[in-house]
Amino acid sequence: MSENPFDALGGAGGGGFDMNALLAQAQQLQSQMEDAQARLRAAQFPGESGGVKVQVSGAGELTSVQITPGTFDGSSTEDLEDLGDLLVAAYRDAKAKAEAEATAVMGPIAGGFPGLG
Repeated sequence: MSENPFDALGGAGGGGFDMNALLAQAQQLQSQMEDAQARLRAAQFPGESGGVKVQVSGAGELTSVQITPGTFDGSSTEDLEDLGDLLVAAYRDAKAKAEAEATAVMGPIAGGFPGLG
């Protein structure tokens, strides 16, 4: 009797289940996923609402905020509340773009893993 429990499944050269090929494919997909994740973390995604522009990293971190001069004078509570609302909306816009890009980049890679695609 063979000492390899996978021989019964038709291992290498047996015309069936090839564990080495499966492991090689998994390692290749893992490498592709790590590369894609690194590219996404380094990428910047813009968001905008009213006079507010932001940048968000692929990891969802807010990295930049720009407010158009003269848009807000801060003289009223309502003006400041509006600024807060625009900041949130601009962030959500950028975050949605980052998530859409992550889905587009990672989806085809995850499709190579059963149950993830």
